[in-house]
Order: sequence, then C-alpha cells, then structure tokens
Amino acid sequence: MFEAMTSTPVKGVRGAVARWNALDVLVRDGVFTAVLAPLAFAPAMAPLGAEFGDLAKRPYDMPGVLVTLLLWLPLVARRRWPGWCLALVAGAFAVHQLVAYPATFASVGLYIALYSAGAHGRRADGARLALVAAGAAALYALFVLGLHDRGSPLHASDFLLIPLALICCWAAGRAVRARQAGEEERRRLSVEAAMSRERARIARELHDVVTHHVTAMTVQADAAQFLLADAPDRVATGLGAISDSGRHALTDLQHLLGLLNASDDPTLTQHAKTVEATPHDTASDDTARLSDLVEKTRAAGQPVELTQTGEQPPTASGVGLAAYRVVQESLTNALKHAPGRRTLVAVHYTHDDIEVEVTTEGAPATPAATGVRPLGRGGGHGLIGLRERVGVFGGELLAGARPDGGFAVSARIPIPSGEHAVSRRRSE
Repeated sequence: MFEAMTSTPVKGVRGAVARWNALDVLVRDGVFTAVLAPLAFAPAMAPLGAEFGDLAKRPYDMPGVLVTLLLWLPLVARRRWPGWCLALVAGAFAVHQLVAYPATFASVGLYIALYSAGAHGRRADGARLALVAAGAAALYALFVLGLHDRGSPLHASDFLLIPLALICCWAAGRAVRARQAGEEERRRLSVEAAMSRERARIARELHDVVTHHVTAMTVQADAAQFLLADAPDRVATGLGAISDSGRHALTDLQHLLGLLNASDDPTLTQHAKTVEATPHDTASDDTARLSDLVEKTRAAGQPVELTQTGEQPPTASGVGLAAYRVVQESLTNALKHAPGRRTLVAVHYTHDDIEVEVTTEGAPATPAATGVRPLGRGGGHGLIGLRERVGVFGGELLAGARPDGGFAVSARIPIPSGEHAVSRRRSE
C-alpha cells in the first residue's frame, strides 16, 4: 500500500515533466523569460547586474526602456535562434552601457545569451568560427573605444579581463553541448547494440522454428509415400499432420517477422523485452507447450516419451522459452539423424533451476565415445545457438554421443534470483 501511495505522486511528476519536455522550445523559453522577468527588472536586483563602463548614469527615457527590454526579452528565442538572440542582447547591452542608463539585473541576459549560443548554436568549422571571432573582437574594440571616449574610468587590464569572462560563458555552453552530444552518441550506440542483439535472438528463433517444422513436414511426407502402398487409410492422418505443421510454422514465422519489424523501434524493442521478462502467473503454459511439441513429434513418426518432475516455479518467459528450445532442437535433431528411434525427454523443475535431458537411443554397434561430451566449436548452428541461449542465464549445455550409438543433450538453466522473490510474493 505504501509503495502504491508513493508511486502515484512520482508518476504524476514524471508525467508533468514529459508533457513539459514535449512543448516547443519557444514555449518553454517564453515561460522561462516571463517568469523571471519580474526578478530581472526588480530595482532591488539592479546592483547585481552586469556593469562594464562605470559611467555617470542618466535617467531612463523611452529609448532607454526599449533598450532595457531588449536585454531580456530576446531570450525567448535563445534556443530556437541563438545567434539572433545574442546579436540583439549584445547590441542592446552595448547601447545601454554607452548611453549609461541605470543598472539593471536584466543585463545578465548577455551571459545567458552567450551560454545559449555556445550550447545551441549551429556547428561551425574552423574558418567560420575564426571569422565570427574576428568580427566579435572588432565590435568589442569599437565598444571599448566608445567607452573610453565617453570617459570610462576603467583601465586597459579591465577591458582585457571582461572578454575572458564573456568567453567563459560561451565555453560553458560549448562544454555542455559536447557532453550532451557524447551522451546522445552513447545512447545511439546502445540502441544499435540492443537492436543487433534482438535481431540475433530472432535469427536463432527463426532457425529453431523453421528447422523443427520443416523437418517434421519432410519426415511426415516421406512416411506418407510409404503409406500410399502399405496403408492407404492412414495417408489422410499423415497429410493432416503435415498441414498442422505448416500452419504452426506460418504462425510462428509471422510472429517472429513482427518482432523483427518492431526491433527497428527502440520503444517497441524495450516493450518486447519487458513483456518477455515478466514472470508467468502459472506454469501451465510451458507444460502445455512441451506436451504439444511432443505430440507433434510423435505425429511425425518419432517415438517420444515426456517426463516432467518437480514443481515448476513462476519464471520469466525467457527461462521457460530456453528450456522449450532445448527440447525442440533436440527433437528436431532426432527426427533428422535418428528417425524412428526411441527418444526420452526428461524435465526436472527445482526452486533454483530447470534441468532438461533429451536422449535418443541408438544401435549398440555404432562406435561412440563414452559419456556425454561438452559441445565444441564444431557443433551445429542450432546447438551453438542453444548454448548461447542457456548461457545468457548462467546455465550450461552438454551434448554428445552415447555408448549405445544414440545422442544426448542435457542443460541446466538457473532461475534468476530476482524471480524467487516474485514467486514468494505471489504465493503469499
């Protein structure tokens, strides 16, 4: 309950921030300028404003009011048109100092305009940047000569320090811009890497789906040819099994192609990953899928026995899918390389992991190494993909020949520790 009470204000704040960021920059900068305008023009804040000339002040007149407004109001366009904003504010500031209007806090708009020009101005090459710098230096020299002609008490060293302060404001904006550009580049590379991983995952899914279904259809079609002569009444059953396998293959392919299209959108990719990482409410989905897979393999002519022991805890679909793919790839290999041989599928669920073992019996006379050997670099694409899939969860997969000439695949897939807490909360 406490989490629900605290999460509601947080979501409200995040929603407000998202809506604010969705507004046009002119609107946001306009709000910023209007909200701070009373502070900028407040007489009490005037001594804190920028003051360069130290000339004797003259009272405001109508042109002086307009010049003072130009010190602040152009900040509305500080991000949309930073160059024009800086030109207007700098020009108004020069006039304000040369005519010696009273000090105002609105003059700090020069610092903000310089920062905005550095942070949001267009990228310029070295030649253009040097030309702009030369123009700015010439205008500043004219400004200094004007102040000196009007009797400014500042010394030459003061006029040299002033541009350093202005350059620091611009450089701060450039530094922030460079940091933001670096972050955007890192985000872009991260998104590309995530999309590449997603495409690789989908490629493995396509391999598993196509190999399994097409292999089953091929075996069923071969069997139907023999049944035409020996048992014509069973041909319809075989053709029905081929049709079912084809429909399942099309459904799976359409789903995976949809994921492949969605992987081009980082938001959809992240949503798919979130859905995949969501724990199941029950274990019935994975149990039903394994049973259905075994039934389809039996229909293809492979004698398969399925044994499931232990109580399956709620797990993320990625863990259950990995176990399913181990069984699917193993049965596909059995159909291709050991058709008609008895195949045993054993799945054992514990609180910490899922153990899968698929063994296919063979002829005792077939030479084979003793025991199950770890999968080496020479393994097939499907088994290598399975090893990578299981390795994502910190598990291991072994595959190798059996003494009787058969083949065995065993895998242990740990259940991530975070899912145990989910399981406990759901049981409570």
